[in-house]
Amino acid sequence: MFYKKVIKRLLDLLLAIFMLIVLLIPLVIVGIVIKLTSKGPVLFIQERYGKNSKPFILYKFRSMTNKAPVKANSEFDDITSYVTHFGMLIRKTSIDELPQLWNIIKGDMSFIGPRPLAKTDEKVLALRKRNGADQVLPGISGLAQVNGRNNLSDEDKAAYDSKYASHVSFRVDMLLTLETFVSVLKRDGVFKEKSVKREKNLEKSHD
Repeated sequence: MFYKKVIKRLLDLLLAIFMLIVLLIPLVIVGIVIKLTSKGPVLFIQERYGKNSKPFILYKFRSMTNKAPVKANSEFDDITSYVTHFGMLIRKTSIDELPQLWNIIKGDMSFIGPRPLAKTDEKVLALRKRNGADQVLPGISGLAQVNGRNNLSDEDKAAYDSKYASHVSFRVDMLLTLETFVSVLKRDGVFKEKSVKREKNLEKSHD
């Protein structure tokens, strides 16, 4: 409980500040490339829902064209047709998520937690509120992300989020951080496609 309430936030803050300083120049370069290769703003800014289902403003590098409709990823028949060439690269490498370091510093997010969702994902948001998954800060990565990401059903996403919220610990966060790096390297679930989902048993990891 002490980790969940104090240590987790402290580690998030220190690591996010360190990464933002170290990656400042690369982040500026990514922003310049986005601006030079496609029309539109450098950042994708959207209202998302976080802890206690409260809204906040999330920041990402823009990876899609200005013509892309505003809807959940799962609702696209072919989302790749709206993704820019450079956007495809930063999505596959998860570089588009790096501006969320600022969200972590602000206290809107954590490195590990349920993904913050927009109003278009109202079904998952409702399920999270019902099962208690909205009682923790949302994260850049989480249990659902390493178990299928965009390939999961709404029910499975909410179930994974609830399981994480019930088993927050240093060990669980470290395991999910490691699995996130592996998933990024393997580019698992970046775009919706048929895949085998892996079940995680976290009960023994609860502190």
